[in-house]
Amino acid sequence: MFQLEYSTWIISATCRFRHRNEGLDMAAGQQPTPLAMAALGLLAERDMHPYEMYQLLVDRHGDRLLKVRPGTLYHAVGRLAAAGLVESVGTCRDGNRPERTTYSILPEGREYLTAAVCALLAQPVKEFPRFPQALSEAHNLPAGDVIGLLGERQSALEKDLALLDADSRLALSRHVPRQYWIDVGYQKHLVRAEIEWVRGFREELMDGSLLWGACAPASVQTAVTEVTRPDAAHPELTKI
Repeated sequence: MFQLEYSTWIISATCRFRHRNEGLDMAAGQQPTPLAMAALGLLAERDMHPYEMYQLLVDRHGDRLLKVRPGTLYHAVGRLAAAGLVESVGTCRDGNRPERTTYSILPEGREYLTAAVCALLAQPVKEFPRFPQALSEAHNLPAGDVIGLLGERQSALEKDLALLDADSRLALSRHVPRQYWIDVGYQKHLVRAEIEWVRGFREELMDGSLLWGACAPASVQTAVTEVTRPDAAHPELTKI
């Protein structure tokens, strides 16, 4: 996330804090939602009201990392306040617009943010992306369809990569230290890797080096059927 004002964005590297409060239990391994974590990160910079948080997330292209909607952001900040991680420090009104409540992060909020960042950096989270599941069922489609659909995916990924490249150029033009947008580099690496894999897989299908559907040897099809067929060892599968 781009940090336009980052002088106060300091997270301790000790990773020794734990916070227990109203259902938010880091000791039990509970993590903040992505939106709550983003809100804590923004309030670690300075006090602000939720709409300002939303504007900054949009300006910094935070939608690369999480779904950003004003209503859900207000709700997330309210939950953080109820948990004693942030507090209201005043209200303001701009013309005829509704009053806006400004929030400040509390020491407990900084500790919770620190612990969450440490846990997420250290331990991979099983996120169950849908693309691998689609690949596992792709054999149900004709090879030509798979080639075409993955071609569409490749084009979409190339557009995503172009947007990430634009984000990198924007950060450089603003002289934002790289430590504040390393997530962009990570995402670019993942997207490039997926593009390369999709391109190679499509080539295997197009040149026939990967046997598909009815073209696969009968022995292979029989083996797949035996592996996937419910049997006495797994009677529960027959009910699915």
